[in-house]
Amino acid sequence: MRNRRILWWIVGACVVVLLGGGGIAIAVTSGSGDGKPDASGSTPAQPGPLATSAAPPPPSPGADITGPLDLVLIGVDTRVSIPDWEPHADTVMLLHVEADLKSAYLYSLPRDLRVKMPKYAKAGFGGGTYKLTEAMSRGSRVPGSKKHSVEQGYELLTRSLSSYTGIEEFQAGAILNFGGLAKLVDQLGGVDLRIDERVESRHRKPDGSMRTLRGGDYVGPQAVYQPGERHLEGWQAIDFARQRYGLDDGDYDRTRHQRQLVEAILTKAHDQGLGQNLSQLEGIISALGDTLVYLGGRTPLEYAYALRELTADGITVVDLPGAGVGRGGGYLGEQLTAESRGFLKALVAGNPDGYLAKHPKLINK
Repeated sequence: MRNRRILWWIVGACVVVLLGGGGIAIAVTSGSGDGKPDASGSTPAQPGPLATSAAPPPPSPGADITGPLDLVLIGVDTRVSIPDWEPHADTVMLLHVEADLKSAYLYSLPRDLRVKMPKYAKAGFGGGTYKLTEAMSRGSRVPGSKKHSVEQGYELLTRSLSSYTGIEEFQAGAILNFGGLAKLVDQLGGVDLRIDERVESRHRKPDGSMRTLRGGDYVGPQAVYQPGERHLEGWQAIDFARQRYGLDDGDYDRTRHQRQLVEAILTKAHDQGLGQNLSQLEGIISALGDTLVYLGGRTPLEYAYALRELTADGITVVDLPGAGVGRGGGYLGEQLTAESRGFLKALVAGNPDGYLAKHPKLINK
């Protein structure tokens, strides 16, 4: 069985998984009566010579968290080599955890999904209908400055997600850029992935270096990922999961590949027993540095403890198909099918399981 202690973080992107894994290990050992410091750094009181029983341990951090929960993981298209590049949400994954905290639904929304964005005074944004990916960039702008705030971008993105999905609040989120995820895969020693279709890289040469950008497009030799069982190192795994050009279903194929990569990372993390190896976890987290931004009212440790019984078998992965929309021959973005939008309505109404029973094709086998 996959390590249930680190689940939602792994599902989102193994970085967040690792944060949860380290935290839950601490939470489980705290208050065990062995005199070791608990998560807050204090030492549980020991019974005196006349005591007949030990005082009950304090509740673990996160024990008071109740469901349902809605969590968001964003893969940011950040050009770290360009100062103050505007962030774009290249990947948007959502995890809805049911009230029992033991079952959940994982789904993605297309980066080009057309959504109504509310006004956002912090960025001087007047609102309007744009592609979902633009919420990060438009929200990140700091008026009167060339700097950008990823946290602001996240705030406008989640407000836009609430407007579109009907989900009133997202309890926590994590933002990770491509460089961070590549570091993570390398720290794991690479991943084994079953590639289901030929994918040509738009960005990388076969040796991993960047292709030459000329006239708005990349030129020169390119990395190619052939179907079959492949072992990928960090740059290859992320490059493969980024591609959408040249694929039959574009961004929908890409989101499928991203979920396959998440599964491969999950498997590798489980095989290495990372939920029990705190020193290795700390090394991986340290290597990620500022490539990860965590946002939430509670800490990763608390959410990890609250979701300790959420296993991989308890997560239903849902595909939300859609199609392109345009005007006058021009491409405007994507829209979900009526069936996909129906799932979101059922989710908010508290009946996703009943809806999927009637629409089983949405379940990613």
